Amino acid sequence: MEQGIWNLETLWFVLIAVLWIGFFFLEGFDFGVGILLPFIGKDDTERRVMINTIGPTWDGNEVWLLTAGGATFAAFPEWYATMFSGFYLPLFLILLALIIRGVAFEYRSKDRKPEWRNMWDGAIFVGSLLPALLFGVAFGNLVRGLEIDAAGEYVGGFWALLNPYSLVMGIASLVLFTLHGAIFLALKSDGEVRDRSAAASQPLAIAATVVMAAAMIWTYTLGDGGFVPGLLPILAIVLLGAVIGLTRSDMFGWAFICTGLTIVAVVAAIFIGMYPNVMTSTINPDYSLTVFNASSTTLTLQIMSIVALIFVPIVLVYQSWSYWVFRKRVGPRDVTTSTH
Repeated sequence: MEQGIWNLETLWFVLIAVLWIGFFFLEGFDFGVGILLPFIGKDDTERRVMINTIGPTWDGNEVWLLTAGGATFAAFPEWYATMFSGFYLPLFLILLALIIRGVAFEYRSKDRKPEWRNMWDGAIFVGSLLPALLFGVAFGNLVRGLEIDAAGEYVGGFWALLNPYSLVMGIASLVLFTLHGAIFLALKSDGEVRDRSAAASQPLAIAATVVMAAAMIWTYTLGDGGFVPGLLPILAIVLLGAVIGLTRSDMFGWAFICTGLTIVAVVAAIFIGMYPNVMTSTINPDYSLTVFNASSTTLTLQIMSIVALIFVPIVLVYQSWSYWVFRKRVGPRDVTTSTH
């Protein structure tokens, strides 16, 4: 296969990066709302307000994850096989958490008993926190590199994935998504929920800036196979610093744009730093999986490109329309007669 910048392998590597950016941007504030649920929502009405801010769109946001996984399987089957076998337990926990979270959104309204709803609210919290943490851990390992042998198989074991660097990356993603969710709630809710979310966003912005700065500085010190190039990580820290001032000035629209751009910058930097590798081997650089030795055939990539050209714009238009339809703020008055 042709090894250069202008090829289908690189195109699909970029498209997969875009899918992950879209997922983290949209699902990031969903995770944040779920993580904040037991802290911002002081009673059932306030928790219903929080859930209803993401109720119409959370499942649509997860389409980006499904598409990213499907695109990886079709475009880079060797990458998919190694990643999903090596990350089997973390990915299983993520999947289990997402399933429980989805069930909780639907089941909490089936009984008005406080014990019932508190149980499912706890499930929403755990089902949001685990993915927010573990996705950061997984991408931290992709940046750091993995123990991949000559057969293209991960041989490091589960505990090797929980190294200090990847855990810091996990904490960074957890705090960033929580901040993203707090700012979203400040934009999308009314009353006490809005006030508490606005207040929480300021210390969260400081925490996110500190943790992200530590993660990015550590990333720069990793050396070959883990270096994230360019100014994107610096831009991410600057944007988070700006969020601190914006939240203090009650400019939550701009703050939300800045947290969103931070997610874009960090994920883009990770993928740029990985290229042309998709999984870097710490055993021997020659064992690394690249966009060329892990890809499908040219015909497969051509067919996928045609399908993406047709359906991706349709999905974007539909999802944009759904956000426009449900753009209004949600307050206690909107849930008093609702079963949710």
